[in-house]
Amino acid sequence: MAAHRKSAHRKPKQRPFTGPAARTAATLALAGAATATSATGAGAAPAEPAPTAAQVRAKVDRLYHDAEVATEKYNGAKEKEAAATKAVDTLADEAARRTDRLNTARHTLGSMATAQYRTGALDPAVQLALSSDPDTYLERAAQLDRAGDRQTSLLTGIRSQLSGIARVKARADRETEALAARRAELREHRTAITTKLADARKLLATLTADERAAYERAADAAHGGGPAQADRSATHADRSTARASVAAPDSRAGRAVAFAHGAIGKPYVWGATGPNAFDCSGLTQAAWQAAGVSLPRTTYTQINAGQRVSRSELAPGDLVFFYSGISHVGLYIGGGQMIHAPRPGAPVRIAPIDQMPFAGATRVA
Repeated sequence: MAAHRKSAHRKPKQRPFTGPAARTAATLALAGAATATSATGAGAAPAEPAPTAAQVRAKVDRLYHDAEVATEKYNGAKEKEAAATKAVDTLADEAARRTDRLNTARHTLGSMATAQYRTGALDPAVQLALSSDPDTYLERAAQLDRAGDRQTSLLTGIRSQLSGIARVKARADRETEALAARRAELREHRTAITTKLADARKLLATLTADERAAYERAADAAHGGGPAQADRSATHADRSTARASVAAPDSRAGRAVAFAHGAIGKPYVWGATGPNAFDCSGLTQAAWQAAGVSLPRTTYTQINAGQRVSRSELAPGDLVFFYSGISHVGLYIGGGQMIHAPRPGAPVRIAPIDQMPFAGATRVA
């Protein structure tokens, strides 16, 4: 009886899993181990810290500078695109004029051919000139000497017009290819500009209101004051312009400075040349245009538009350039000050020239 109770309380013998049950158990064990490892790994790799306000401001400044570099490249490509468009249009006009002259000559020759046909004396050279295949005509042009003097002159003119039209067409094809390349370049620079400005806006949006206000104050100080300063400058523009005009080396420089004073407070817009908005080289170009002088469009071409002068020789009306890539320009107005279009969000304003890396100066010829 005791033996029976002892056997009744004995635990049943555990049998190992076999077959499908064994595979299921192994799978669950492996999954649990992988989950535990993943959780441990996630805890071991801390999240990357968010950038500080100072880091955001530094990156925004770089993006604005890179956008200005791209803007000057865009301006240069735009100038080339305009030149290529003009060349294509000019060649199209020339081809049309040559075709008109060719048609006139053929009409005259056709009248002569009609008269000869009526008399049964159509000249073989005339038949050749009226051929619809210009290549055949040019290959057999030696038959011109069979025609009379007047026919010879007309046929020679037709041959010349055909050759000329072929040359114009070849030049037009080359210019059309160049135009397509310029337009592709424009699209590339436009994309670079808009992307960088969008990235700058996104970064600024990560700042608190106080941090963003601090950034704007710092940027305004670095570029010569904020909108309030621009408004004060505009209020006193007449007196400032009068003083600057007197100090300018000649009347043209005085008119350029006066124009720049009149632009104070107008917004910066990349690619703009006025009258309601400007980028940096657009402002200097427009200012000197008001003085009757045509400047090239970009900072890196404007620096070669006159005589180089040292910083100690600066006079009102001189162009002052900044950064190693010559990516920014302003108009010097005397007293260590310039008028320039700083960046998106910052209107045309007066600023000291020593708050950006000075790269050189040019006195417009």
